[in-house]
Order: sequence, then C-alpha cells, then structure tokens
Amino acid sequence: MMRTENDFKTGQVLLIDKPLTWTSFQVVNKLRWEIRQRFSIKKIKVGHAGTLDPLATGLLILCTGKFTKKIAEYQAQSKEYTGVITLGATTPSYDLETEIDQTYPIDHISEEVMREMARKFVGEQDQKPPIFSALKKDGKRLYELARAGETTEISTRKIQIDAFEITKISMPDVHFRVLCSKGTYIRSLAYDFGKSLNSGGHLTALRRTKIGNFSVDNSEGIEEFIKSLKES
Repeated sequence: MMRTENDFKTGQVLLIDKPLTWTSFQVVNKLRWEIRQRFSIKKIKVGHAGTLDPLATGLLILCTGKFTKKIAEYQAQSKEYTGVITLGATTPSYDLETEIDQTYPIDHISEEVMREMARKFVGEQDQKPPIFSALKKDGKRLYELARAGETTEISTRKIQIDAFEITKISMPDVHFRVLCSKGTYIRSLAYDFGKSLNSGGHLTALRRTKIGNFSVDNSEGIEEFIKSLKES
C-alpha cells in the first residue's frame, strides 16, 4: 500500500502482527523511526492501542498523526486471543517469563471437568491482575516491585469474558480461544483456571487474533511494513 508523509501525519491505523519477544513499545519505536527516516521528518506521533506482552504475538494496533486521538476508542474494544495453558505447574508471573515455582498433580482432571470449568469463567467477574504487570501502585510498576522481591496487595478488577472455549487438549497443554473485555489478563485466567481444577496452570503461548472488528488476518509484519514503506 502506498502511503505518503501526509497520510501518516493526517492519520493512519496500522495493523501489525507483533513478533515474539518484542515489547509493544519497541514496535512503536521501530516504526516511528522507519517513518521518520523514510520521509526525513523530525517528528511524527505514533502510539499503540493496547499492550501485548513480549511473550505474546499477534495483533497490535498502531495509530499515527491525528489518529492517535482514536487510541482510547480502540483500547476499549473487546479482544480475542488463542493460546496454550500448561496445567500442573505455576510460575510467579503466570507465564514463561519466570521459572516454575510449584508443581501439582493433573491425573484427576478429566476433559469433561475442564470444559465444564471453562464455561464457569464466562460472564462478568472479579479478576486479580498478575504481580508481574505494568499496572502502577504508588507510582511504581508492579513488575518493578515484583522483581525487587517486594510483596504488595493487588486489588481485583471487573472484567467480562464472553467466550472461553477449549479447542484442543494434549495434556498437560490445553489450547483455548477467549473473547474478553479490555483489562482482562489472560495470564491471570490461566492461573485461575489451573486453580479451579485443584491443580496449577500457567500461560505458555498467547496470540491476539482480534481487537473489535480488526483481525490479525489483515495485519502486516514489521519487515513487511518497512518494505512497503520504502516502496512508497
């Protein structure tokens, strides 16, 4: 797609397929730098509409120029994710960012019980965010406190889960699809799901597939974006 300097300044919505290990901030910085280089401009506004953890891949909405005013609107939309919960173990971060701290039995968990329990997570509920998150408490990010070994009380928040579907079971891995509101932590869902089965669980793969009506199927990779930019 041909995009001009004026297009980016007036405003563009960029659908990017975030690669594994990249932070959302790194993606914003990279694309901003590439746009500035391409058009030899000193300044261009670029922001993202909803963070994805480094260990997650998938849809990241970036807004440029005047469209950065739309960020809050996109952030508020529902999200769809697919991923894998590994049962029988927990980690402090509820995902693979930290090492396993506890193991649990899984022999007692049947497929029927898993599917029944997944249905119970659908609807409005109070969810406790992970201690390893970017939320702030007393001016500090929670993950900063966690890495410093500090314990802190985290308040629950209201979230809405519209669908929690188990798509494949290959014990101890449970593949899923979830449709949820803004503010939902899939890592917390993985942890809570394991706990509900009288076991433990942590998130071992995550991909964001949709934000509102935007789909990752219509997104472009970072290298793909850079190539199209150079061809503009």
